[in-house]
This record gives sequence, C-alpha cells and structure tokens, in this order.
Amino acid sequence: METLLSGASNLAAGVDKAFYFIFAISFLFTIAITVLMIYILIHFSRKKIKNPQQFTGNTKLEIVWTVVPLIIVLMMFYYGMEGFSPMRKVPANAMQIKAIGRMWEWRFDYGNGKVSKELVVPYLRNVKMNLVSEDVNHSLFIPAFRVKEDVIPGYKNYLWFRPITKGKFDIFCSEYCGLAHSAMTSKVIVLDSLEFDKWLADLKVTGPEPDLPGLAVMKANACLTCHSLDGSKIIGPTFKGLYGTKRVVVTDQGEKTVEAFDDYIKKSILDPNAEVVKGFNKGLMQPYKDVIKGEDLEKIVDYFRKTSEQK
Repeated sequence: METLLSGASNLAAGVDKAFYFIFAISFLFTIAITVLMIYILIHFSRKKIKNPQQFTGNTKLEIVWTVVPLIIVLMMFYYGMEGFSPMRKVPANAMQIKAIGRMWEWRFDYGNGKVSKELVVPYLRNVKMNLVSEDVNHSLFIPAFRVKEDVIPGYKNYLWFRPITKGKFDIFCSEYCGLAHSAMTSKVIVLDSLEFDKWLADLKVTGPEPDLPGLAVMKANACLTCHSLDGSKIIGPTFKGLYGTKRVVVTDQGEKTVEAFDDYIKKSILDPNAEVVKGFNKGLMQPYKDVIKGEDLEKIVDYFRKTSEQK
C-alpha cells in the first residue's frame, strides 16, 4: 500500500503532484461552496429579511468569478502537462519490450522468441513498452508506476518508465474488452540488473505463438473469444489439452463420453449443438459449416493434434 501511495516509477511524482493539486482545489471549493450555501440559507431566510430587494450587476464580483477560475484551470493545466510531457519523451537508451494484449491476457515479447506472461524489468533502467493488440481495444495500466496507455489494433502506441522500487506490482486492462475483461491481469516484477539478466537468459525460447496455421484460422473467426488456450473457463470449454481427451457431452438422447479426436473436433465446429460438453450451455455457438470448411477445418484439427504432441 505504501508503494502504491508513493509510486514505484520515475513518472509517479509528476502524476501525483497534478492529482494532489486538483484534489486539494476540489476539496477546498466543495467545503467553501457548502459553507456559503448554508450561510445564505440561514442569513437570507424569510424570518430575518422581511422586505427582500432585487439587485443586478456587480462588476467586481463578475471579474473575480471569471479570473479566479481561469487561474486555477491554468494551474491545473500546468501541473498536468508537467506530469504528462515526460511520458512521451522516451530516453534513447531505453530497453525495448513489446506488450501484446488479446482477450484476455497480456504477453511480453523480449525479442529472439522469448515471451513471458509477466513483465520482468531491471531496477533503475529505462524501459519502453511497444503496445500491440491482436483483437480489440485494450489499455495497459500499471497503477504503481502511474502509467496507462491504450492498446489499439493497427495503431502504434507506446509508454515508458524507469522502475525506482524493487518488488511485484499489478497490471490491469483498463479498457472494457469483453466478458473476461476483469481477469485480464498480470504482474510487473522489478529485479536487480544481475537477477534480470539471469532471468532473461533462462527464459525459454517459445516465439510469440506456435507457428501453426490453425491458430490463425481460429483467431480470424473469433474462436478465442469464447474458448481459452490456458485452461481458464469462459463461455465455452478451454482448448488447452483438448486433443485425445475424454469428455462427457450432452445430446438429445442423453449423456455420453466421447474422445476428442479429428471427427469430434470437426463435428463440434460444424454442428456444435449436437454434442455439448457437460456444464456448458447449448445454443451459444452457431454452426460454422458455411464459414469454416475444407482446408481451414483441417488446419484447426492439425493445430490441436500438434500442440498435443508438443507436451
């Protein structure tokens, strides 16, 4: 909690300064306006003033309520720009990491095929995050670092920071991106330089994604919106470890156990409501017989077969 209040990056002080100034002004005006309203209600009540008079025009008052708010707004703008400007000026020596957002997870690409689901960075080193979305709009938000930027498909965006506190910090998606938006979380882990170098050297080369065409077909048809790759339960059953497993399905004739080989996978795509995995609702997935067929259908089956063989 102390780190969240004090900030864990070099950019936190500028953001906090703007926030505290705006908060203080808002708080003081709330108190002042409330007190003034109470005073007016009491002082100008009918019991005290029997013969009220109407008056118009007060040049001094009009100047005050124009100039004072203008000065305050300009001061808010000044502190806001003072905090924002450094966020867009990336140091030339910044370490480059690609942050990839997709429903509903973050992945961090360090290059050379090394990808992590947690953002691990070295202490006191400038880090630039190049932001990429593979599907819909996301927003990378690290509260302790006071940084947040939109991650938009087809739009080049970035953020940067220098960690000034070692430890582990939360990452969120702050742009609503679908059903499991609230679960799109990760961690920033700040390590000493030597610890970071060892971690990066030990990180296995996996590539940004398995180089399998079937995965591209499923992404193009929004299959991963309802089916996860990591075992998590969303609208439909997870794809993790699917091929060759036994599962209980519900049909019009009752329950039965099937094995998830080629024929089952194809039938689940072409006629998904014929055999629904127990625990999931019928009718949520529409038949894809006119959408995915022929070679694309074989690519999907091949993807599940090969990912099963890689275990």
